[in-house]
Amino acid sequence: MKKSTIKWIVSGVVAAVVVLLSAAAPYFIVGTPHEGVVKVRKGSTIDMITDSVQKNVDFNFGKRVKTMLNLMNANVENRMGMFRIPKGMSAFTAARRIKNGMQDGVRFTFNNVRTLDEWTERWGETFMEGPDAMRKALKDSAMCARFGKTPETIACLLMPDTYEFYWDISPEKMLERMNGYYNDFWTSERKAKAERLGLTPDEVATVASIVEEETSKADERGKVARLYLNRYQQGMRLQADPTVKFAIGDFSIKRITVPMTQVNSPYNTYRVNGLPPGPIRLPEKSTIDAVLDAPQHDYLYMCARADFSGYHDFTRDYAAHLDNAHRYQAALNSRGIK
Repeated sequence: MKKSTIKWIVSGVVAAVVVLLSAAAPYFIVGTPHEGVVKVRKGSTIDMITDSVQKNVDFNFGKRVKTMLNLMNANVENRMGMFRIPKGMSAFTAARRIKNGMQDGVRFTFNNVRTLDEWTERWGETFMEGPDAMRKALKDSAMCARFGKTPETIACLLMPDTYEFYWDISPEKMLERMNGYYNDFWTSERKAKAERLGLTPDEVATVASIVEEETSKADERGKVARLYLNRYQQGMRLQADPTVKFAIGDFSIKRITVPMTQVNSPYNTYRVNGLPPGPIRLPEKSTIDAVLDAPQHDYLYMCARADFSGYHDFTRDYAAHLDNAHRYQAALNSRGIK
């Protein structure tokens, strides 16, 4: 075959390929008209990923992503992650990101979380492994011990804030990351303040959890904290109503009765000396600092004000405290609060 003939054939093939690619390019380059999130679990197939793209982003876009994954000969069986598909992203880019595991982070914010169970449920709704896996890790004494904690104090690691993790993060890896943030917060200065109070960092968090349940007023938390520190340092029982609610398992209780204060629980500070075994809620960092920097005073008693302002009346005299309590109880009765 003459060289000119071969050259003519090659030129024709190249031209044909160029025409085909030019015709197909818009199919793969055109961006998706919608945005969405695709979650890929271990063991997924290209068909399973396609189905997720079609359901969560766009049907036709999903077909283009499937074609690209097949052309790339993508091995996705061990691929996991959450992938955000913004409006306008091409099928080629989406397929490449999934193939290479270029997943997006998940912002995880938790504030005003009372119990470890509430936090666990919120975690399970956000991340791949679900609440049961995290619940098992939090109750695992050996796992907790890795971070110098017990199942009762592991909550101290979970300091409310906004964090970013990958969707497929394991409970163990999550706790490792939270332990790092915990250590960053507990600087040498904060540890020195805790030591001057005669408390460990986790004991400070436990006091903070009681304070946060006791008052919703941020400007009062230091004052409340000092009252409990005064009791603790004088060897008095804390007799903190929130610990009774925690022991009973009902934070909706409006009035603490004498029988309630007799519930048998290591968290009931009407019955036990010292601090509970661990926090009764996940305290904010600001509340922990309010404990560390609690202003000096000699108050030992407090009672919610009868005006229902959310603030408390403080006194060092028990008789005066009883007067405050009677006024508050009368106010509850007048409103029919039982």
